[in-house]
Amino acid sequence: MQTRTLGQQGLTSSAIGYGSMGISIAYGAADAEGGTAAIQRAYDLGVTHFDTAELYGWGENEKIVGAAVKSFRADVVIATKFGWTRDYGYDSRPDHIREVTENSLRYLGTDHIDVLYQHRPDPNVPIEDVAGTVKELIDAGKVKYFGLSEAGADTIRRAHAVQPVSVLQTEYSLFERQVEALFPVLNELGIGFVPYSPLGRGFLTGTAKPASEYDETDMRSRDARWQPGNFEKNLEATRQLTELAASKDATVSQLALAWLLAQGEHIVPIPGTRSAKRVEENIGAADLTLTPADLDRIKEILPTGGFGARYPEGMRSEWE
Repeated sequence: MQTRTLGQQGLTSSAIGYGSMGISIAYGAADAEGGTAAIQRAYDLGVTHFDTAELYGWGENEKIVGAAVKSFRADVVIATKFGWTRDYGYDSRPDHIREVTENSLRYLGTDHIDVLYQHRPDPNVPIEDVAGTVKELIDAGKVKYFGLSEAGADTIRRAHAVQPVSVLQTEYSLFERQVEALFPVLNELGIGFVPYSPLGRGFLTGTAKPASEYDETDMRSRDARWQPGNFEKNLEATRQLTELAASKDATVSQLALAWLLAQGEHIVPIPGTRSAKRVEENIGAADLTLTPADLDRIKEILPTGGFGARYPEGMRSEWE
């Protein structure tokens, strides 16, 4: 698989990575066995970038990822995150960052974390203090690269001035485009970009059902894109995208990931799945080339993104 560079500090990654959140939370019952098989199949097919977080099960997801990559740990990038409390408040105080990092190292069974992200900006802790703490961890050899998630332009600039930021992670897909407003800042500062939920939280897999048909443990039961009114519009857009994909002997998932890859050489999407078969499908997107005509057709179908806000008003990120 093609290798891409994220940031200017030496971080390299396969063009497509793997996001592990869905193994443990948000998409129904946890499935450690399926997730482990998916991770190992991804590595077999050239994936070298595996993303997890403390939040995904409070260490349980990190344990699954660490055990799954143990035999090839030296060959891959592991990214994890800090910044939440167990009651879903923010906590990026320096001592808490250090505590979470030590926990993550233990859960992952490794002596270093490749990318350490602040999971969300903490309004109560200056970003300079956060960046400075991560810098200390980098200087100590416990972390290699600094990342931010869901941060705005001012936060990115201020953090970067203390410790160079290698990568920003934020939701981005054919359904969610708002983060494109930050691309000029990322380009200016030479920061890479990792889209999470690159398949629209599963809508762009061709398997979407109305919200009422998902278990209450599945975030899609509450997601606005799955609610009546929005669901039908998104379903129709996905149908048209599926037709375009079929004309290229591809699936709609592959089309959606190939579209992301076409947005810039600094972009590495991290689709998640608990299915080794889905991993194979997703990775096939790296070999799919979209022509200018294909990109124009996609723009006709979804000129500005999908229908329905990604989060309720109170959960929006600082840059939205």
